[in-house]
Amino acid sequence: MVKIEKNFFNIKNLIPKNIKLLIVSKKQNTYSIKKLYKIGQKDFGENYIQDIVKKYHNLPKDIRWHMIGNIQSNKLKYIIPFIHLIHSVQKLKHIKIINKIGLKYNKIVKCLLQIRISNELNKSGIFYEKHEKIDFLLDFSKKMNNIKILGLMGIASFKEMKIVENEFSCLNNLYNKYKIKYNFNILSMGMSRDFSSAIKYNTNMIRLGSSIFGKKNKIL
Repeated sequence: MVKIEKNFFNIKNLIPKNIKLLIVSKKQNTYSIKKLYKIGQKDFGENYIQDIVKKYHNLPKDIRWHMIGNIQSNKLKYIIPFIHLIHSVQKLKHIKIINKIGLKYNKIVKCLLQIRISNELNKSGIFYEKHEKIDFLLDFSKKMNNIKILGLMGIASFKEMKIVENEFSCLNNLYNKYKIKYNFNILSMGMSRDFSSAIKYNTNMIRLGSSIFGKKNKIL
């Protein structure tokens, strides 16, 4: 058994069965993705729309593709027909565009709001403290027929675990605040470095790349 498959099964043995494992396949070739697909993995995440489109056309059609990178509004139309979940909604503009394209394809597009729980400059999302903005976006989306916000996503700091766990705790509290009113069922937090801590704070979807593929990414 090669390393990718071994890493996959090791991770699967570590996480509770109620947690969805999303494999971050950015920069990975189709051969590596097929290895995981053949042993039962169906959920893969990409950062760039052009990569999702390319891989969608070259891989089995029952793969569930997740858009986890910053939204490229002018390119959304290329993935809406087949995308499973968009993780990175953070603006009213995103909601309007996704709903409009969803209407065109007669599809309800499933999404998450990306919440900024870290103060690091390279992180994006709606600031955790801005509850009024979060309320507004969620209320607005409920009026739309072709977009459905299913929960929250957040990326923790690349710092000591005490800080990371505090950020996960904040996102978990926010999720609990909204989950009943908006019928949430996805709390997406935890990556290769910190997924064990995310599990402590009730994540039900983790996004893993380097812990599966290794530190060196392959080129498309």
